[in-house]
Amino acid sequence: MPEPLRIVFAGTPDFAAASLKALFETHHNVIAVYTQPDRPAGRGRKLTPSPVKKLALEQGIEVYQPLSLKDADAQQELAALKPDLMIVAAYGLLLPKVVLETPRLGCINVHASLLPRWRGAAPIHRALLAGDSETGITIMQMDVGLDTGDMLLKATCPILPDDNSGVLHDRLAALGASTLLQSLTAIQDGSIRPEAQDNSQACYAHKLEKQEGNIDWQRSADYLARQVRGLSPWPVAFTQLAGTTLRIWEAESLHSQSDAAPGTVIAADKDGISIACGQGVLRITRLQLPGGTPLNSTDIMNSRRDTFSLGTRLGAA
Repeated sequence: MPEPLRIVFAGTPDFAAASLKALFETHHNVIAVYTQPDRPAGRGRKLTPSPVKKLALEQGIEVYQPLSLKDADAQQELAALKPDLMIVAAYGLLLPKVVLETPRLGCINVHASLLPRWRGAAPIHRALLAGDSETGITIMQMDVGLDTGDMLLKATCPILPDDNSGVLHDRLAALGASTLLQSLTAIQDGSIRPEAQDNSQACYAHKLEKQEGNIDWQRSADYLARQVRGLSPWPVAFTQLAGTTLRIWEAESLHSQSDAAPGTVIAADKDGISIACGQGVLRITRLQLPGGTPLNSTDIMNSRRDTFSLGTRLGAA
């Protein structure tokens, strides 16, 4: 068996924690973990450690939380660890050139897309919104660009018709962990063959904004169904009704058409609330009324049938 690597891991959310957990089950030595500073969370806005920090502390691993890796002291601190390799997964901080060159084997990234398809902060959501039929994991040798480095290993994951971003995230997190371990073996035995990305095929997966959840009923039902899935469980698609906001958690595009104005309720029963769109019909099957919890369409019809009477318009200011 090859000598264990001295690994510094950098990551923050649950997606990264899956890879870190997998590393703990190998013979490699995770000598330190870098993660974002604790952030306020919950109603009390209490400072809360990231999932990666929680996992590291459980394992007795030293945790570093610099505000920036551009700081000379932070760079010297990292160099003093003498890592063989730095593994990055959804860390959230840019790594300057001096940091990329500090580990003996450089820095590799666990990225939730089949690069160069989606570079940037929200590749899972953007793949769903775009209607991609597949996505995956790319293990990438990091350079100074944004997800532009050479590809070391890729693993494909189909996007299923009912997948939302939460479900797809969990599947990719597990795939990322297993693909990372494969790449470490290949790096050590010399079988890795880095592949340059085709920059002409790259798309930018920019960070999600809450306002992207606002449904435009002039759009097609197919797009709106992708919007609902792509933005669940965050930030969740929404629309307006009589001055209130409805959050739409689940919906499907129907193979039918309507002459009604976009945003009009054309049917409402236990199967869902059907809304005319610019093209096609969207059937809402799970939604959340103001101040309430998400309910399926049957529960909505039992308690608030009058709210969605035929001819009601959604989306109006």
